Amino acid sequence: MSTAAPLAPASSSGSPSGSSSSTAPTPRRRRRGRVGRDRVNVTTTALLILGALTVLVPLFVTVNMSLKTTEQAVDGNAFSLPSPLTLSSFAEAWSLTNFPRAFAISLFITVVAVAGEIVISSLAAYAIVRNWDRRLFRWSFFYLLAAMFIPFPVVALPQIQLTGILGLDNPLGVAILHVAFAMAFNTLLFTAFLRTIPLELEESMRMDGAGTWRVFWRLILPLLGPMCATVGIFAFIQSWNDFMMPSLIISDPSLQTVPVLQNMFQTQFSNNYNVAFASYLMAMAPAIIVYLFAQRWVMSGLTQGAIK
Repeated sequence: MSTAAPLAPASSSGSPSGSSSSTAPTPRRRRRGRVGRDRVNVTTTALLILGALTVLVPLFVTVNMSLKTTEQAVDGNAFSLPSPLTLSSFAEAWSLTNFPRAFAISLFITVVAVAGEIVISSLAAYAIVRNWDRRLFRWSFFYLLAAMFIPFPVVALPQIQLTGILGLDNPLGVAILHVAFAMAFNTLLFTAFLRTIPLELEESMRMDGAGTWRVFWRLILPLLGPMCATVGIFAFIQSWNDFMMPSLIISDPSLQTVPVLQNMFQTQFSNNYNVAFASYLMAMAPAIIVYLFAQRWVMSGLTQGAIK
């Protein structure tokens, strides 16, 4: 009498072919988070290092020369470390150029330009985006884009005459011109960002009785925070470092900005290289500090409109 073969135990999954499922090869788990990390792009890294050196080496020379004495500054070796280290060149540059007054004038122009560019450009972009179906607003946007191709030197002479007639040949006139000439580029940035904001947010706020001004100040402008930071950084750096416009517009030499004032004192810096570099460092220090603290908003503001 023959005995029956024992049955194979059923699989825990309840599959009729349990033995085949248990012996099936498991799929290889893909490693995540390693995209772009396995290999280093040597060419890109070399270019980035070269670009960083073109900025860091002149900055090092500026700081190094400003901390030297007059005898050390004229020895012809810009990379030798100062010994002894002295801050007398900063004090001399401070008093020679009347730096506090020039600093206050540059700060006034920069603050007015930054605030004006953010507010006026955001208002213009909001009106254009929400009325894009109307021909007037659409052609106004194209008109602003065309203004980007007109450099300031082309219209410098008419601007000088116009500001003189209107009595704006002063720091206030320079700030107004900064706002006007930067309006095209800033409106382009705000327009690209505003197109990503859902219209339903405004409609829900209008259903609660909010008007256009309240919608803009309470809803749209806070949502434009990253782009406002980006525009503000660009406006600060451009206004603070501008040389051509203040030198042409401001008629009173005592009301000139820091870059123009430094150019006026170049002859007195002919042999005092340490004083000259100390003056340059004091002039560019505010722009460097502002950029270091706010640079993380530059790329985020430029890319959020494309990512959303």
